[in-house]
Amino acid sequence: MSQMISAELVDLELDRAADSKEAAARSLAERMVALGRVTDLDGFLADVAAREAQMPTGLDGGIGIPHCRSPHVTEPTLAFGRSAAGIDFGAPDGPADLIFLIAAPAGADDAHLSILSGLARQLMDADFTAALRAATTADEAAALIAGEEAATATRDEAPQAVPEPTSAPAPQAPAADRPFRIVAVTSCPTGIAHTYMAAESLERAGRAEGVEVSVETQGSSGFTRLDPDVIVAADGVIFAHDVPVRDKERFAGKATVDVGVKAGVNRPAELIAEVRDKAARGEITEAGAKPSPVDAAGEPGEGYGTKLRKWLMSGVSYMVPFVAAGGLLIALGFALGGYKVSDAPSVMDHFLWTDTSSWGALLFQVGGVAFKFLVPVLAGYIAYGMADRPGLVPGFVGGAIALDIKAGFLGGLAAGLIAGAVVMAIQKVKIPVSLRGIMPVVVIPLISSAVVGFLMFLVIGEPISKLQSALTSWLNGLNGANVIVLGVILGLMMCFDLGGPLNKVAYTFAIGGLADGTAGSFKVMAAVMAAGMIPPLSMALATTVRGRLFTRTERENGKAAWVLGASFVTEGAIPFAAADPLRVIPSAMAGGAVTGALSMAFGCTLRAPHGGIFVVPLIGNALLYLLAIAAGTVVSAALVVLLKGLRKQRPEPESAEAGSAEKREVAVAA
Repeated sequence: MSQMISAELVDLELDRAADSKEAAARSLAERMVALGRVTDLDGFLADVAAREAQMPTGLDGGIGIPHCRSPHVTEPTLAFGRSAAGIDFGAPDGPADLIFLIAAPAGADDAHLSILSGLARQLMDADFTAALRAATTADEAAALIAGEEAATATRDEAPQAVPEPTSAPAPQAPAADRPFRIVAVTSCPTGIAHTYMAAESLERAGRAEGVEVSVETQGSSGFTRLDPDVIVAADGVIFAHDVPVRDKERFAGKATVDVGVKAGVNRPAELIAEVRDKAARGEITEAGAKPSPVDAAGEPGEGYGTKLRKWLMSGVSYMVPFVAAGGLLIALGFALGGYKVSDAPSVMDHFLWTDTSSWGALLFQVGGVAFKFLVPVLAGYIAYGMADRPGLVPGFVGGAIALDIKAGFLGGLAAGLIAGAVVMAIQKVKIPVSLRGIMPVVVIPLISSAVVGFLMFLVIGEPISKLQSALTSWLNGLNGANVIVLGVILGLMMCFDLGGPLNKVAYTFAIGGLADGTAGSFKVMAAVMAAGMIPPLSMALATTVRGRLFTRTERENGKAAWVLGASFVTEGAIPFAAADPLRVIPSAMAGGAVTGALSMAFGCTLRAPHGGIFVVPLIGNALLYLLAIAAGTVVSAALVVLLKGLRKQRPEPESAEAGSAEKREVAVAA
């Protein structure tokens, strides 16, 4: 630890230089830059801000731990600041007076990360934090932090190779002569701080309650599985995680509490009490199944709208590769064989090795087979997002039925939601121990598939099929102003959150229609892809023509944005939006709306779901399509340059401190 922190990285009067979490991170990061530990201040701070946007890093007890992995960090480094006034890092109990900035290289080794994880555990020790608050010099504080290395080493045991259980054992009731036993898994997106804080918090709460708690930390410093015998002997399970738990099926058949990692840090005693109550009531989690999202998923207070979005995005994320592969193969088939390739006989019956049309027919037919998986995969993985692996069978069955009865994309959505709900309902039924082994492989697939099939064939299938047909007719019948309005709406949606949920809704709407193969759906696909290219292309153009308005890191990102935008990777604009959302996002939306409207007005069509400018030969009215993209790019770039220019016209600060504040405004969101 002594290599990671020194007196030069300690500021015991941080409130003199900073009154916000962004300013605190900058002040501490500047110390890292001075020692050569960080090579690009603005780039590193953008990575810190991106991590902070995922989840606030404030903890109960007056602690703030901004941290990230970053390519701009040369070696693992820790800076410490103390603020008498306190700085808000989003903790439930108020501002933090102890701030630790943890900087890890993108490829940090396990030894260094183990030391950082040990520090994270120490932060849960009241004596340690009290000593830091009492430190009078930077040398004393640095020595106090560095002196914990020995204690850390005792906690981070060497990984042990342990065999995995072949099947989930039945839960065991705690004997009267032994304490209640809990196994827990903690993990967070970065895997540096919260993962280990949650582990330490749960272990401390367990000791206070007289409960044996064994924690598996799935963090950046390694993944050491709990001994299978420990899992077998456990009476309950706590998952405190913000990323998927690896090998989750090992913990099946036990009372389970599933929450976000911050709940493990902030309210461990409540989680222990909850899992004990579930064990007493005999509530268990079947093999491979997640707790019902109706009961709890993530942090308390998560609404059904958020859960529904997550379920739908689960299906869409698995469907997109089928869309890309199938759509591009179909488009290439048309390019080689012409539009009559759709009427070609099976290549098994007729294929000439020297005939271009035969190769076009082959690509078209392979792409058509891939497209047939779209609706079943969508439905199957929506159900998977709701009920984990038990939802796959009824989800795929329901999706295949939707395809068979011509309920299309909407039918797949309904089938997936129904399948997930049916499986979750079955999992709520208390099952005798003797039958639990066959539940996930026989009973759940059998019952859920029968119920989903009944509902799809006899109850909701026909109405959804008619609705799908009406939607297709509406798209094909759009003309004039209606088509332009639709283009504007799709363009705004594609550029609002740069690859986020709203962007995915618009994209999913487009590819859902693409599977129907109608002229209207081809226009929608063209407008969606064109608008999605605008944010990165416009940021690239803006950094080229007015580079002085952007940081050096943003100018470097602008070079990559040319390629990302041309490839239809909307996320290429995220670094710019993260640094200045109030100027970048409205500008991108304006350009996207212009492009979407022009693409629809020009009647441009697209049969491929992806590819950017690389599929221009497959686009109807290709020259006008490129004109629409160019117009939107110019509009968006001009707006962002104008807005950033207005900000720059304010009087320059006279003092060095004010100058630093001005630089902070450039790098941090307005």
